[in-house]
Amino acid sequence: MTAAVTIRIQETDFDIAREIAALTNGRKDIGAVVSFSGICRDTEGGDAIAALTLEHYPGMAEAEISRHAETAMSRWPLTGLTVIHRVGRIAAGENIVLVLTASKHREAAFQAAEFLMDYLKANAPFWKREETPAGTTWVEARDRDDAAAARWTKS
Repeated sequence: MTAAVTIRIQETDFDIAREIAALTNGRKDIGAVVSFSGICRDTEGGDAIAALTLEHYPGMAEAEISRHAETAMSRWPLTGLTVIHRVGRIAAGENIVLVLTASKHREAAFQAAEFLMDYLKANAPFWKREETPAGTTWVEARDRDDAAAARWTKS
């Protein structure tokens, strides 16, 4: 059976259970599904956050995520994966991103999910603006995100 790969960028929310069901529907070769969902927090560094606004380059973002999904598929024995990333205004408490990885065994699923999230956090072509009581500000890249992504680079 071929691996199912789904990459979506959308403004609307997603249903995690529905996405897992879609990934595993009719499959008897899946022994593990790892899910990571990123949710908009209401604070960052002690400062209140009302919402985030995420922007991207349509087409480019999907292509870049697909490229990293292909890398994950080649590095680990996955039977499928799903990456959904929201754009637009996302209020505190709402979903931002979903990464699902499926494999026969949990280790591959965990590692691939972590790899994909590290990439999304550090390098995916999204731009994030925070809404705070003081106004809106663009979120700068963080060294810790770059370091997390760099650990997956083969020497």
